Amino acid sequence: MKSPKLLLAVAGMIFAAIATMAPVETASAQSQTTASDVAPKVRNKEVPAKFQRRSVRFTTNEAPGTIIVDTNNKFLYYVEGKNRATRYGIGVGREGFGWSGEVSIGRKAEWPTWTPPAEMRAREARRGIKLPAVQPGGPDNPLGARAMYLYKGGRDTIFRIHGTNQPWSIGLNLSSGCIRMMNKDVEHLYARAPVGSKVVVIGPGSKPGDVAFKDRGIDIFRTIFGG
Repeated sequence: MKSPKLLLAVAGMIFAAIATMAPVETASAQSQTTASDVAPKVRNKEVPAKFQRRSVRFTTNEAPGTIIVDTNNKFLYYVEGKNRATRYGIGVGREGFGWSGEVSIGRKAEWPTWTPPAEMRAREARRGIKLPAVQPGGPDNPLGARAMYLYKGGRDTIFRIHGTNQPWSIGLNLSSGCIRMMNKDVEHLYARAPVGSKVVVIGPGSKPGDVAFKDRGIDIFRTIFGG
């Protein structure tokens, strides 16, 4: 027979998990904040709890190993199996927010080099910000700790899933960039998703192909007991 102390400890963990299970708000119910990547009003803010990495109960017609990116609600899902996925919070840049489609991971890089597009450099120059032509990888690099480059038909789409040195930007629309994750999360995803992994990006009002999915909230037992 289990000891009362053990039962109380398990009960406490269950109640703590339930307390974080508020339904995920859809984008229509959220305030969609658009901010500069370095806006003082968002710098160093805490990442909201709903954007922390979670094991969720998740139904989809996509196969395990698929990545589903919901840019409208700022979530990325890694499909693990029947009714199972890991959900990550993301920030969505201008280049990522207006795009949707099916692609795959064409290549991956650790601490990637950043080569800002000429258009971005010109745009930022008009704001008085001089961007480098090339910035080596490292803690100050906007692409963060890892990058996964999205390809279609064997060609680079210029879209990326990458880390960020600005974790406070998770959950926001940003003035630049694609799909950004906290460094600890992009490292977690990078280790699980090999080159060739299918990625479905769903933009506002768009569900390309016949993809279907439903986030049914935190998987309490996996959160507590693992597996």
